[in-house]
Amino acid sequence: MLTTFIRILKYGFNSFWRGGLLTTATVAIMVVALSVFSGLIFFNVVTKTALASLQDKIDISVYFKTDADESSILKVKSALEKLDETKEIIYISRVEALDNFREKHKNEKVVIDALDALGDNPLQASLNIKAKDPRQYAMIASYFDAPTIKPIIEKVSYQQNQVVIERLVKVIDTAEKGGLIITLILIFIAGLVALNTIRLAIYSNREEIGVMRLVGGLNSFISGPYVVQGILQGLLASVITILILFPAINFISPYIQAMIPEVNLWAYFLDNAFIIFAIQTGAGVALGSISSLIAVRKYLKA
Repeated sequence: MLTTFIRILKYGFNSFWRGGLLTTATVAIMVVALSVFSGLIFFNVVTKTALASLQDKIDISVYFKTDADESSILKVKSALEKLDETKEIIYISRVEALDNFREKHKNEKVVIDALDALGDNPLQASLNIKAKDPRQYAMIASYFDAPTIKPIIEKVSYQQNQVVIERLVKVIDTAEKGGLIITLILIFIAGLVALNTIRLAIYSNREEIGVMRLVGGLNSFISGPYVVQGILQGLLASVITILILFPAINFISPYIQAMIPEVNLWAYFLDNAFIIFAIQTGAGVALGSISSLIAVRKYLKA
C-alpha cells in the first residue's frame, strides 16, 4: 500500500513537471477560475457593506406630545429595547431638541428671534429607532398603536419613510437573490472550463491509460497520478491567484472607497488574507482533483 502510494505521488509529480504547455494552460485556466471565485467574495463584501450602510441611514422617529411625562417616554423606550427587532434607540428630550434646533439655526437671526418670542419650548421629545432589519419597521411602528401608548404619541414617521423603506427592502432582496444566482452561474462556468481543460490534458495521455489497463493496472493506480497532478495544479493556481490579488486589490480599493466610504477593501483583504488563501487553496485543490478524477473516469470505463 505504501509503495503504491509513493509511486502514485512520484508519477503525479513527474506528470506535473513534464506537462509543459498543457500544465501551464491548465494552471492558467484555474487561476482565472479562482480569480472569479475571489472576485465574487469581494463583490459580496462590497454589496453587504453598501447595503448595511443604506440600512443604517434609515430609521423611524416617534414624536411625543409636549405634555407627555418623561418617565412614561422612558418606559416606552425601555420596552422597545427589549424587542428583538430593535437595533438602537436614541432618546432626545425636549431640552435636547431645543438645544439642537438653536445650534442648527444659530446663524438665522429671524428664526432664533421667533423662537424666543414664543416664550416656551414648542419642540417635542422623540425616539429615533433603528431596526436590525428594514422589514421589521412596520412591526415596530404598529407597537405605538397600543391603547396604553397611543394617547401620548403625536406622530410616527414610519408612514413618511415607508416608501423608502420598502424600496430598500426590494433592493436588499434583489441584491441577495441576484448575487447568489450570479455566484452560482460564474462558479459553474469557471468549473466547467477548468474541467474541460484538464480533460483535454488527460486526453493526450489516453493511449498510456489504455496500455496500463491492458496490463492489469488498478483504476486507483491509473487515476491516482492525475489526481495528484490536479492537486498540484490547484495549489500552484491558488498561490498565483493570491499574488495577483495583492496588487489588484491595492489598486482598486481607493476607487471603491471613494464611491462607498464604508468599504475599505484593502484593509479587509489584509485582515482576512490567510482565510482567503485557505479558501482559495481548498477550492483549487478540490477543483483540480475532482476535475481530474471526472476526466480520467471516461478512459477507465472504455
